[in-house]
Amino acid sequence: MTTELTVDVETSAARLADDAPFSRVCAVTALPSDDPAVGRFLGDIDPIWTIGPKVHGGTMVAGSAAAATEWLRRTAPGQSAMFPIAASTDFLGAPDPGEVEYEVRTRKLGRQICLVDANLIQNGRTLVHTAFTFSHLDDTEPAWSADHAADMPAEPDPRALHYDSSNPMGEMVHVAQGSSVAIDGKWARFIRGKQGDPQLRLWIRPRPADEQNPDVAAYFAMMAADMSPPVPFNLGRFGWSPTVQLTTYLRRRPAPGWLRVIATSREVGGRMFDEDQLVIDSTGAIVAQSRQLALIPQSQ
Repeated sequence: MTTELTVDVETSAARLADDAPFSRVCAVTALPSDDPAVGRFLGDIDPIWTIGPKVHGGTMVAGSAAAATEWLRRTAPGQSAMFPIAASTDFLGAPDPGEVEYEVRTRKLGRQICLVDANLIQNGRTLVHTAFTFSHLDDTEPAWSADHAADMPAEPDPRALHYDSSNPMGEMVHVAQGSSVAIDGKWARFIRGKQGDPQLRLWIRPRPADEQNPDVAAYFAMMAADMSPPVPFNLGRFGWSPTVQLTTYLRRRPAPGWLRVIATSREVGGRMFDEDQLVIDSTGAIVAQSRQLALIPQSQ
């Protein structure tokens, strides 16, 4: 049985009025370190950044990215314009919401590429490990780009189901208390008790101050690349789908507005499935991508 986190009405209302809740995920404080080659930072992940009782995986990637970026800027000012363009994440355990520690090491400093490792630690245990590749984001017009958005509008349309009390997803996805989220009702057939192809589409938008901060907006796009429900839901396979490995790419900083997330799968097996997520901003540009291998939900 899944145990839901409870949030009192007064606290929930305060969070909904908060203009920058994701900025707090990305705010890290330097801690003393006995080893000059190792950076240590304190972070905090509020209970709203959970799905069910578990801290959202993309949020942990974003917090780790913020710590790795802060470390690179402190220790290599010449590379301070770089940003994490790729992240390879392994989940060793499931941290609880609250204070976490990030332990960061530089593996390579280069003019084009830097490599930085970050561990998310809680109660003395490393629970998430991410290897980051830093470089310069792509700020030019694409030489070629596919029609990846297809017929998906830039903002939620009338068939969109917003994550609120009228939508069962709103009860489970607490991330919607720190952002605006809506799922495409045409593709999310599982919500109507039907089945369909393992593909889902949704919209997500950060709060105003989070959207206006260029770094936070970019970290938010990385987080958004892990926002779709598991696509096997459309096949009637419900339950927690633990991620085996998650790879996230950040292509460019998002333009203000809604982000579109398109999730698809190549194969849903008996024990595991793959899921690709594409994040498109309000201009139609790809800002982030992810690919993960996850275990198939075993509950029916």
